[in-house]
Amino acid sequence: MTTVLQTPSNLATRAGFAALIGAPNAGKSTLMNYIVGAKVSIVTPKVQTTRSRIRGIAMFGESQIIFVDTPGIFKPKRRLDRAMVHAAWQGTDEADVTLLLHDSARTSLDEETEAIIKQIIKIKDEFPHRKFALILNKIDLTNPENLLGRASQLTQILEFEKIFMISAEKGKGVKDLVKWLADQMPQSPFLFDPEDLSDLPQRQLAAEILREKLFMNLHQELPYQLTVETDSWQEKDDGSAEIHASIYVAREGHRGIVLGKKGQSMRRIGQSARLELEAMFERRIHLFTHVKYRKDWMNDPDRYRNWDLEFNA
Repeated sequence: MTTVLQTPSNLATRAGFAALIGAPNAGKSTLMNYIVGAKVSIVTPKVQTTRSRIRGIAMFGESQIIFVDTPGIFKPKRRLDRAMVHAAWQGTDEADVTLLLHDSARTSLDEETEAIIKQIIKIKDEFPHRKFALILNKIDLTNPENLLGRASQLTQILEFEKIFMISAEKGKGVKDLVKWLADQMPQSPFLFDPEDLSDLPQRQLAAEILREKLFMNLHQELPYQLTVETDSWQEKDDGSAEIHASIYVAREGHRGIVLGKKGQSMRRIGQSARLELEAMFERRIHLFTHVKYRKDWMNDPDRYRNWDLEFNA
């Protein structure tokens, strides 16, 4: 349950939710991290990195914007795929504004974005008060002519509340987007402590950072067939933290691939994750990883509950 924080003047403050939706690799996590000012959602070049809804909290003047980063929307093939797409659309249900991100550097309009817009049209027919804005991302990777052409193409399909052209990675155009969002938030006391950057617990963030490094270092389908869970987090007397994390693979043969020869791959991945966690938490981290085989974990209801996903979506 969200705790409502009392502020000196509730009428002077605003707080609300902005959901980020789009095709895989549109730049949703990159945008949220840039606005929040810290990594709260992992980012990799691979598609479908984000598995569940992750909230990032940003302050702009007297407005608190809670961004909801959602999994990329694509045509699902497996149970986990269906649960991820379901979570993405659920993110729009609680949003005061939904932001559709589109990779403007694509040579043509992708099928995923077309399908998303068709679904938005259905939602607006049922809930006409809902606000949807279009964000054309990666403008630094295309030319103005293509950018204007894509904007025209998309707005002919659907009339958006507002259109923004940005580079999430470089921050170009983002300030105007945040200023507009701040004005769209309803009058409300702050929903989270203004000092918070995310509602993600440290244990879960540690697991996500390790999963990011696995995504970056493993190839083909293997990253999609593993999951990471933090087993324990122990505070040490010297101010450091000892973290034990389990990496669950779907096949026994995958253990050796993740570990590498004499465990060298896992040591390299673990060290990379540890260094990032130390920078993130500004303290010494002792990270211990354990690679385990868990049969059919993709069909385990407990895993879905951990990710706040619907098992039967």
